[in-house]
Amino acid sequence: MPATTPFTHRNLPRLLLQAREAVMAHTRPSLREQGLSDQQWRVLRVLGEHAADPGGVETGRVAREAFLLGPSLTGVLTRMERDGLIHRSRCPDDARRTVVRATAQGLALVDTLSQTQKDLYNATAIYTSGD
Repeated sequence: MPATTPFTHRNLPRLLLQAREAVMAHTRPSLREQGLSDQQWRVLRVLGEHAADPGGVETGRVAREAFLLGPSLTGVLTRMERDGLIHRSRCPDDARRTVVRATAQGLALVDTLSQTQKDLYNATAIYTSGD
């Protein structure tokens, strides 16, 4: 039986970034067809996951779940609101906070792109026989 070589690479963050870019290389064309940036897609996915929440999602939570810094999120949300993909409003419980909801147009994009990505994953999946 062959011995396994332990993983000793010292630049794990770089490897993770390379893996992310490899995945996004397949995803970006469908995002661009819809006029979305990577960041906008991450925000829409978060909002899609919380679409049933009638109170919306606080911007801090969106930032955390979409892996965006607050100042970057502000610009992304401004463009998305301009394009009719999201709606921002004051939190009903705390007027100092802002909540975000995807619009019907935004949720339709989530559905479309989620299906596109699922089809892409299925088409490019590597299956092993388990041998």
